[in-house]
Amino acid sequence: MATATASSPVRDTGIGALLRHRAVGKLLLLAVAAAVVVPILNAKWASGAWPDALTVDLTEPLGKTTDWIIDNRDSHWLFTYFFGHISNAIVLSVRGVYLVLLAAGWAGVTAAAGLIAWRVAGVKLAVMAAASFAVCGLLGMWVPTMQTLALMIVAVLASVVLGLLLGLAGGLNDRIFRILRPVLDTMQVLPAYAYLLPFALVFGMGVPAAIIATVVYAAPPMARLTALGLRGADGGVMEAVSSLGATARQRLFSARLPLALKQLMLGVNQTIMMALSMAVIASVIGAGGLGDRVYQALSTVDVGQALAGGIPIVLLAVVLDRVTGAAGERMGAHVEDDSPLRGWRGWSIAAAVTVVAALAARFADRVDWPTGWVVNIAPSVNTAKDWMVDHLYTDVPVVGGTADWAAHFTTWVLNPVRDGLQGLPWWSVLLIVAALAWLIGTWQTALTAVAAMGAIGVLGVWNKSLDTLSQVLAGVAVTLVLGFAIGVAASRSARLERLLRPVLDVFQTMPQFVYLIPVVALFGIGRAPAVAAAVVYALPAVVRITTQGLRQVDAAAMESSRSLGATSWQQLRQVQLPLARPALLLALNQGVVLVLAVVVIGGLVGGGALGYDVVFGIAQGDLATGLVAGAAIVCLGLMLDRVTQPTERRAKKGA
Repeated sequence: MATATASSPVRDTGIGALLRHRAVGKLLLLAVAAAVVVPILNAKWASGAWPDALTVDLTEPLGKTTDWIIDNRDSHWLFTYFFGHISNAIVLSVRGVYLVLLAAGWAGVTAAAGLIAWRVAGVKLAVMAAASFAVCGLLGMWVPTMQTLALMIVAVLASVVLGLLLGLAGGLNDRIFRILRPVLDTMQVLPAYAYLLPFALVFGMGVPAAIIATVVYAAPPMARLTALGLRGADGGVMEAVSSLGATARQRLFSARLPLALKQLMLGVNQTIMMALSMAVIASVIGAGGLGDRVYQALSTVDVGQALAGGIPIVLLAVVLDRVTGAAGERMGAHVEDDSPLRGWRGWSIAAAVTVVAALAARFADRVDWPTGWVVNIAPSVNTAKDWMVDHLYTDVPVVGGTADWAAHFTTWVLNPVRDGLQGLPWWSVLLIVAALAWLIGTWQTALTAVAAMGAIGVLGVWNKSLDTLSQVLAGVAVTLVLGFAIGVAASRSARLERLLRPVLDVFQTMPQFVYLIPVVALFGIGRAPAVAAAVVYALPAVVRITTQGLRQVDAAAMESSRSLGATSWQQLRQVQLPLARPALLLALNQGVVLVLAVVVIGGLVGGGALGYDVVFGIAQGDLATGLVAGAAIVCLGLMLDRVTQPTERRAKKGA
């Protein structure tokens, strides 16, 4: 009896501590709310899929809106005096840049690329830049490359200007920054695909819609990094400048902007990479260029032509990333150029050599890339692909073929996850979303996530969205298993990290569209290839964030555990992983966002669900179907971001 009495307070204390735990308290409160609300919802609307009574059919109003826009695009004042002028300005700008590139010829453009890289990044990158443009010509993709480059130049200039203006406003004004920050955060997690249809509806299919979509997609990184760079300026320097009587404008140009130069160059780098990614994807709404070659080839499963168009895209991405990254590092480190060709002398020589190369090619009647120098790789690649179909797709002894792997993954993973999600009562899905978002964040994030998921049901694409969600969950699971395993190994081996670094760098610069080419060659078309492309796209970010998070764990904590005799496994499980929790949560969030971005593009290669609806809406001119699917993709992206992104308070506490 005495023993029971003695142990009772201990048991009560344990229960009390459990109840006082923040996560348990949230779950209990949510359970109480569910116990009250769910029976009411179940009585009014049956369980199962989203009830039809709560669905709003937007097909008719969106169809009427589309018809009105098409009928009035050439006559209504809104189009003739506003959107029309914007569209004309974009077309003239892109055409002007394209004609300049064509007039410079292949020799002038290649020389300019190499010399610009030499001036801002050094000799090695200059050679790489010139060689990359030469490869574009060798593959017979010179004209499409110039089309994509013209789109890029116009879109990047507009994105940098817009992002710089927004960043200046946010960096110098606290209220504007508080307004901009959640908007920019949300825009940066939305899949690129979701931006296409609204602008295609207003501007029509073609270059103007592609440029506007690219600018809207690529400007947020510039705006965000500009604002953060200005707000992070050294307080001591700013105080010293102010004490000298400098005006606000003088403080901006003499102190804030120079101190934020590295952040500004990082913003330019990120804007360029996102613009290239979007310019390629925008081929589905008539952007043309390299993306259109890849898109047309994928639509006919012509892997050879897709690869011929994909290689120049990768080369452009790598060159632009390396050159702008190197330029940013030099400016951020304030490296002085002590060579005799520094400053205007070097740029004058670069300009003169470019002009000489362009004129020499013109006088030699070699303005266009010579057809005799073109290497057609499509037949060889398609022959190799046919050999793979015959020998690797199926019936490979012991391991099976790639088509068998895709079929098994679909049968054993994708189908059960999809059927399980679609079999859940609709209210239970909302309840799960609310619980996950509230546990990792606040009630505001939970409310946003539930509202986004509810909007999907209201749009009438509940089952298709759950199909897309099942592909995302399967892709994220594979990505996290591989990414965490590789990240842990790289964090413990400096040699492995050095070997992985260039591979991860290249993979992180490649546009999303390009990842579809190898998976179609290996696995054919279907949902499994779409998930495979998403895994490969998201894996580098997860590996890199995991490695950095584990390497940045406090050395004192590691030394302390080592002195207590902890094994390597115990250090990882009890010290590194708990202390690296914020980085691992960030890896999870980035993995989810990146997998979703490619899963929806997987509609081009048989991924189905929401991605297919967007493709169908564009291809068939059924913009109502495409817009509804695009809105659902936005809601799904917002929901997934909210349930995987911890608030700053939670992240700091976890650290």
